[in-house]
Amino acid sequence: MCRIAAYTGPAIPLENIIIKPRHSLLEQSQHATEAKLAVNGDGFGIAWYDHGEVPGLYRDVLPAWADDNLTSLCRMVRSRLFLSHVRASTMGETSRPNCHPFQVGRWSFVHNGQVPHFPAIRRRLEEALPDNPYAARRGSTDSEMIFLTLLAHGLADDPDVAMARTLEVLGHGPAPVKITCVFSDGEALYGFRYASQGPAPTLYASGILDNGGRAFASEALDGGQWDAVPENRIVRLTNPAVRQVA
Repeated sequence: MCRIAAYTGPAIPLENIIIKPRHSLLEQSQHATEAKLAVNGDGFGIAWYDHGEVPGLYRDVLPAWADDNLTSLCRMVRSRLFLSHVRASTMGETSRPNCHPFQVGRWSFVHNGQVPHFPAIRRRLEEALPDNPYAARRGSTDSEMIFLTLLAHGLADDPDVAMARTLEVLGHGPAPVKITCVFSDGEALYGFRYASQGPAPTLYASGILDNGGRAFASEALDGGQWDAVPENRIVRLTNPAVRQVA
């Protein structure tokens, strides 16, 4: 399973979340403790927001620990809101288009989990996409298709309704559907966990960090306050408060 870390708040160097914490995302790329696989080495990526609506995007197929550019980038780039991801692939080959985050317009999206019956429903899902999200598809993963389906079902208007409709069209298969995701429009971070059977992959929301910001992470980055995101409910994380979407 993949690992996720995301932040919103006063602008900080990306390294404050991705590199420096005791159990940072970089550390989790080799030593995850709350996933089936300890190693997440099938690529990584970051989406970050500064001025303008469209985020910057950096993705590669290298393991996060093997790319010196990542530590340099995270040291030099500051952002008020960013999403980051390290991948352990379960669907789709190891390629840059299959690395997270996925981005369309102002929206960015990262995912941990799997739709095991995706090959059986892929054509139906693709045919249901409106022209714009269909044209945005670059990879072959179930993760990207979840994101595009959310956009097609009105993510920009009502994330809660879009998620409910997306889960409905994904349906059920012989193995459980598991979705833990974080997404953003550049103004807020949204976190969500779902499993059709058994527990959903982990996701935690931080308390207020020492600089007044907030974060999501698959595993707690440090010894501060980290609360599990409840299943089947979107959580909206802003600076400095977090609230649940009704």
